[in-house]
Amino acid sequence: MSQAIVSLSSIYRTHTCDQLRKNHENQQVTLSGWIHRVRDHGQLIFIDLRDHYGITQCVINSGTGVHLSDDSLKNEVLLQIEGKVVLRTADTINSKMSTGDVEISVDKLTVLSTTEPLPININSDQEFPEETRLTYRFLDLRREKIHNNIILRSKVIQSIRNRMTSAGFMEIQTPILTSSSPEGARDYLVPSRLHPGHFYALPQAPQQFKQLLMVAGFDRYFQIAPCFRDEDARADRSPGEFYQLDLEMSFVEQEDVLTTIEPILAGLFKEFGGTKKVTEGNFPRITYRESMLKYGSDKPDLRNPLLISDVTSVFKGSDFGIFAKAIDNGSFVRAIPAPDTSTKPRSFFDKLNNWARERGMAGLGYIIFENGEAKGPIAKFLNEDRITELKKITHVQDGDSIFFVCNNKYAIDKNAGLSRTQIAEELDLVEKDAFRFCWVVDYPMYEFDEKNKKIDFSHNPFSMPQGGMDALTSKDPLDILAYQYDIVCNGIELSSGAIRNHKPDIMYKAFEIAGYTQDDVNTRFSGMINAFKFGAPPHGGCAPGIDRMVMLLADEPNIREIIAFPLNQQAQDLMMKAPSTVSDEQLKAVHIQVKMEQPQENVSLKMTDSSVSKK
Repeated sequence: MSQAIVSLSSIYRTHTCDQLRKNHENQQVTLSGWIHRVRDHGQLIFIDLRDHYGITQCVINSGTGVHLSDDSLKNEVLLQIEGKVVLRTADTINSKMSTGDVEISVDKLTVLSTTEPLPININSDQEFPEETRLTYRFLDLRREKIHNNIILRSKVIQSIRNRMTSAGFMEIQTPILTSSSPEGARDYLVPSRLHPGHFYALPQAPQQFKQLLMVAGFDRYFQIAPCFRDEDARADRSPGEFYQLDLEMSFVEQEDVLTTIEPILAGLFKEFGGTKKVTEGNFPRITYRESMLKYGSDKPDLRNPLLISDVTSVFKGSDFGIFAKAIDNGSFVRAIPAPDTSTKPRSFFDKLNNWARERGMAGLGYIIFENGEAKGPIAKFLNEDRITELKKITHVQDGDSIFFVCNNKYAIDKNAGLSRTQIAEELDLVEKDAFRFCWVVDYPMYEFDEKNKKIDFSHNPFSMPQGGMDALTSKDPLDILAYQYDIVCNGIELSSGAIRNHKPDIMYKAFEIAGYTQDDVNTRFSGMINAFKFGAPPHGGCAPGIDRMVMLLADEPNIREIIAFPLNQQAQDLMMKAPSTVSDEQLKAVHIQVKMEQPQENVSLKMTDSSVSKK
């Protein structure tokens, strides 16, 4: 850890465990901290004393008369140590420690707090079950790696605040107790004591409030906003609550928002990303349709150089009956190039084929281009013209191979994307030590809901449709694009965002296409639609997820590792025993009677910017 500047009390310590250097030689000092490690050499006992800032080695000489009780030399016992700073001999200097040139010759030792047997070893990287770690999270947080992750999180948030303020944004807090609204997940509800039968909801995001701030005349707003969603956990999503950099800007078009946010995020990742490369200049803009085709995902990982191509036309009507028949039945064929693989053994191709089958695909067919010829089990079914067209579409060269995925419109993008990732990983093609950003833009405004056989919003119903009212009245709804955008880094979606639909007439029409009446809009979104009738400026924003950004910067695979007190996979706090039952008196005070039933699915609109998009 870096040396800290702190105000210290002389009662417990004159310095932190990271402050002492050569220039402190012969000074009498007092340190307080936990025993990180003890090494008993008989006449000499070495104690590594640890606090929040670092570690200092302390030495007890048996001849000095320092009193040692039975409980004083256990790991994680809290000590106060007084002594003189002495220089280490040349052969005992520890260059890995910031305080490694000195040690404390102990004159007095006081036990400030003892410890019971430890359920977690603090001074090792030993893995422990999640249940143990979260039950004793206060101990887990003492461990160096996770402790440093929380410090990193604090520094990232402080840097964000500085960068946002410098960019002209004002930090404003929005309510935590608000009304329930149809958004992308289930609400957490809070019963009202003063208003029987009525409930507050914890905000899934400050979406409506930040838009109302724009109507109120605040030009640039931001907030490190807590968001609450009753949804399941994933590796990159914490159940219950998460934090986002929520922001909104007035009098802007889409490009204004993108170019404002890019230097803030790029600067943040350069500041905390160590030696990793960060996308320079404007981040690439990739349309949604292009992203789904070329990358098989709307969260493209640009560290992977492989691009997917649609080669349905090459196989349509061909002699390769499996693909040709599937195409006649509405399927598509996608190609993923595998450079410099013509000399790979048969086992390489079989391994990928088996991988695909294990994931429910039919397999991965392939063609190998070697010495001017197309080889492999599929090549013999394609004539020269089709082979030429295939090479033209995919840009493969002699020495390369192509893998093929064939499936219906519902599975083709996902399966091609998974295959692209697997092939790149097998060939070690994914760029290392880099943060590669991009914007995914031009999302469809609507999609067809196969289950309910109706047009529905595909992303955010409060986005401005491209083309405005004219597009809504003259175009096929499924052809209408919206001013919606996601920011993606290394294949992880950090945020969704949009230019807002700030005109009531366009909003009514947009909802009408999705089957909502004007009364529905007035009832569900009365606060916002009413405000838009009083001079609403054009505005837009987004909300990059704090948790996901820190997870990337800390190079952690699980978001739990960068949150101080996370819930477990079942949305439980094992340390505080939450959720818990409450007394009948508490329930009576808020006019609630518990009746156990099977939970019902909450079907709702998708309307918020956040690090957890619902597309």
